[in-house]
Amino acid sequence: MLRRTMAEFDIAAGLQHVLKRIESVLQSRPQEINTPKPLLVAVSKTKPVECIIEAYNAGQRHFGENYVQELVEKSQHPDILAQCPDIKWHLIGHLQSNKINKVLKLPNLYMIQTVDSEKLANGIDAAWAKRQPEPTEPLRVLVQVNTSGEDVKSGVDASAAPSLYQYISDNLKHLKPVGIMTIGAYGFDYSNGPNPDFVALLQVQREICKANSLPADAVQVSMGMSNDYDRAIEMGSTIVRVGTAIFGHRPKASE
Repeated sequence: MLRRTMAEFDIAAGLQHVLKRIESVLQSRPQEINTPKPLLVAVSKTKPVECIIEAYNAGQRHFGENYVQELVEKSQHPDILAQCPDIKWHLIGHLQSNKINKVLKLPNLYMIQTVDSEKLANGIDAAWAKRQPEPTEPLRVLVQVNTSGEDVKSGVDASAAPSLYQYISDNLKHLKPVGIMTIGAYGFDYSNGPNPDFVALLQVQREICKANSLPADAVQVSMGMSNDYDRAIEMGSTIVRVGTAIFGHRPKASE
């Protein structure tokens, strides 16, 4: 597990800055965008356990991890278990089918945001059903949509996302599809207008709601990260995934 560097970041202050920015955007965005206050998921990727505990002590409860192994180590760490009893973990990175069981047995697993195929959904559903004791409620999942069309990114095509959402809703009783998510292309220039990845994800949301006669707030929209979470909220994001703005910059990977 990584250790903190000498140039420590004030995590509590970073968290408060993000929360205040969220409130500011909610107050100033167009009135027709009336989605509820977004859920803030603190992305603790590469950050040590003590940083998570610090954010938890400052009031944060939802945390996201990109890599299965990091989620496994952190969620089962004795300090996390002892000091963060109400923590809620989100897997926000790609999940391989052979690692489903490893993730689903973890304590305080709240949501998997990256379901991108019927095969993966079927695997998660079957594994969740076999848990002992039997789960009292379905596992929350989001359908990941590859709105940018980049080969390096996971996610189902936007055109196929509504049908995948429908498949999970109609056939997999141990899963609860609560929304959709995208990572999107990095570094979009907002002087060119609205982010096309956000536009595409919101269109998928509208299609799902129309097909199921659902109100918009019934389908969560997870979009926006440290560099653009405010822009995402302006457009109606209901879940934002923020790491650097809370925890500080991550160290560069060693070559």
